[in-house]
Amino acid sequence: MAPLAPIFKKAYLIVLVLTSFYILALIALTNPWLQRHVIYVHKVHTTWWHDINKPEQFGFAKNQITPFSFSTPDGETIYAWHVMPLGLYAKYESEILQQPSGCAKDITKTKAFRLLRDDPDSRLIINFHGNAGTVAQGWRTDSYRALSDGSTSSIHILAIDYRGFGYSTGFPTEDGVITDGVAAVDWALQVAKVPSDRIVILGQSLGTGVTAGVVERFAKRGIDFAGVVLVAGFTSMPNLLTDYSIAGYLPLLSPFKSHPALRKYIMSYVVDTWESAARLANTVRLSKKIRLFIIHSKDDHEIPWTQSEGLFAAAANATTNSGMSIALFEKMKARSTIDMGDGAFISTWKASETKIIREEIVAYGHHSRILTYAPVALAALKAFGLDEGGVLPL
Repeated sequence: MAPLAPIFKKAYLIVLVLTSFYILALIALTNPWLQRHVIYVHKVHTTWWHDINKPEQFGFAKNQITPFSFSTPDGETIYAWHVMPLGLYAKYESEILQQPSGCAKDITKTKAFRLLRDDPDSRLIINFHGNAGTVAQGWRTDSYRALSDGSTSSIHILAIDYRGFGYSTGFPTEDGVITDGVAAVDWALQVAKVPSDRIVILGQSLGTGVTAGVVERFAKRGIDFAGVVLVAGFTSMPNLLTDYSIAGYLPLLSPFKSHPALRKYIMSYVVDTWESAARLANTVRLSKKIRLFIIHSKDDHEIPWTQSEGLFAAAANATTNSGMSIALFEKMKARSTIDMGDGAFISTWKASETKIIREEIVAYGHHSRILTYAPVALAALKAFGLDEGGVLPL
């Protein structure tokens, strides 16, 4: 047994080094600047060898996408893509091909913009992506095709890079990123002249936090949208960090789950808390009309699907004057839940004809790929009322 001693000693040293490194990393992350770099990962992307001003590199038709920029009230420049629906592009292809390519200096002079602004049947999905990368990262470009290339030729997409991401100026903070989202909606309302009842706000991952913050600000102005779609969302950043795994494999703060006091102390250093559940509940209370779709995959290894359960509960609870007990909520939810097999289900909460909340937990889709799956595109179509009244059956 003597030869085992050096092995145990080496294992002990490895554990000690890794534990020390973990503790030092946590201490370092109390620095707000470093913490935001880790949360937003805005300087990391996979498009180093691509020019995102040439969307054709990602499989789009020539000039189907118009890259452009707009300004925020606090002086940042936000980079964006206007994605035309392919069916509409086909009708005007010859004219669109004659226009200059690349980032538009004045998007209002483009044919794509005029088709969005002047068509009374045009609809717009404003897309808020997750952390890291750009509008052209990973599955995002495939998701634009899935959302805009269906049977309808009227659904345009506006996708933005938050401050500090891609070609956008500035540095991301919670308030700053929400300001970017609000500026995008204001551009759609005031420049593109698309009324709010023809706009769907869609967010994925971090983008669900942006969406919750943006729709709350507009709800305070008395402005409702055709619909709100949250994909792979979370209730708040402190709650998420306890469950979150980096790249789906490396748990971040799971070791502190069994130590509530220590967990609370560590969470007190989180600078951007992204209280999505509270914002969503406030939006439901303030809105005269809301169609809210919450979608999550059971095989999401980065953000557990139970986080979306929390969002659904918060939104549903906000439809009542005095709230509900957990037992009553679960009982009422069960009555309107459809088993879809493989652990998937759809729950519909219909508080009134104008306030409808739908949670769809799908069996497959992982964290980002789900954006390209049918349930997300269907949610947008239902939000726009394109299901001809068969919206959300109880």
